[in-house]
Amino acid sequence: MSVFSLFEKTSSLNGVYVTLMVNRMQMLYFVIIMPVFLIYPYRIWVIILVGLLSQISIFMLSKWFTSIYASKGYEGFVELFGERSIRLLAFIGLGFILLKITVITLGYIEVTQYFIFPSLNTNWMILFILIICWYVSSHGMTTTIRFVVIAFLCTSWMFLLLFNFLFLPSNTIQDLFPLIPYEWTMKSWKGVLFICSALSGPEYLVLLAPWFNTRKKIFSYMTIGNAFTIFEYVFLFIASLFFFGAHYLEESRFPMMEMMRYLESPVFERIDMILISVYLINFVFAISLFMLIFYGAARITLKKSEDQTTKSGLAICYGILFICLFINNELLWKKATNQNILLELEIWAGALTYLLVPLLLFISLKRKGRG
Repeated sequence: MSVFSLFEKTSSLNGVYVTLMVNRMQMLYFVIIMPVFLIYPYRIWVIILVGLLSQISIFMLSKWFTSIYASKGYEGFVELFGERSIRLLAFIGLGFILLKITVITLGYIEVTQYFIFPSLNTNWMILFILIICWYVSSHGMTTTIRFVVIAFLCTSWMFLLLFNFLFLPSNTIQDLFPLIPYEWTMKSWKGVLFICSALSGPEYLVLLAPWFNTRKKIFSYMTIGNAFTIFEYVFLFIASLFFFGAHYLEESRFPMMEMMRYLESPVFERIDMILISVYLINFVFAISLFMLIFYGAARITLKKSEDQTTKSGLAICYGILFICLFINNELLWKKATNQNILLELEIWAGALTYLLVPLLLFISLKRKGRG
């Protein structure tokens, strides 16, 4: 009788999964609050330009996938960096992953409480979401990656519901002006940093290379996912500008959700409640995947990478995550001023990982090749 392993490669997945994962990992909490950080019409160009520049990171990531080290998984990283360096990087990575999960989880829960369950204790929602995520991730990495198909089919079409907002009678072309900034301030640079962080996520795919059978066309698959994300961001920002206008956009807490409140249906009274609930599927996919990566990084840090994986070990990681979420929720997130601390940290952390991880791998591969 074979022993089940969470990181067992039961099958090789094609490049379509890479495309879907790139897109869905970029469409988490930040897309919900994106218009509040951009506000002005000329920042449409920020989305487009940062999106195009992000192709540099995508290109460097694709070079890792096509290298001889990628298919070896952990052993490939050890050959490239050395065991001690990998343990140090894994330890640092634990903090980045924990921060990312904390922000996207508490962010989604805040949206859910604001629009659906205003009187429910958010700690119960944390527990409920983590139980679902543990169930998904406990089936192993292959099943969790495959879950992206469900996440994509259930959530990728939602932005089309806002299509009518582009053609409201009250809309004027003036809502999209100015397209050129009168001045460039620190808030403008913060918008650039925010979009860079919002597009982060694909850098974690380098850890999943052994599960994919695509090598040569990986750049094309990742580019398609990234391009679809850029299109969604531009579409949603333009729709929010037409609906709110730049002057009122800053006053809205969750512009995307506020717009969905105005959607009408002959069957359902509150479509926004249904959409927010369904969008949980995308968060479940992302958190489940990040937690498996977190578990793997913890095993490497503790020199347990050669030991058999266990569901109880994964459950302990979820227990640590629950404690972390509970503390941050009570001490930081519920207070608006303290909430900004976590959000600011994730904006910087996401941008840094999206820049430094591909760059580190690319430089290391070049140096190894010369050696």
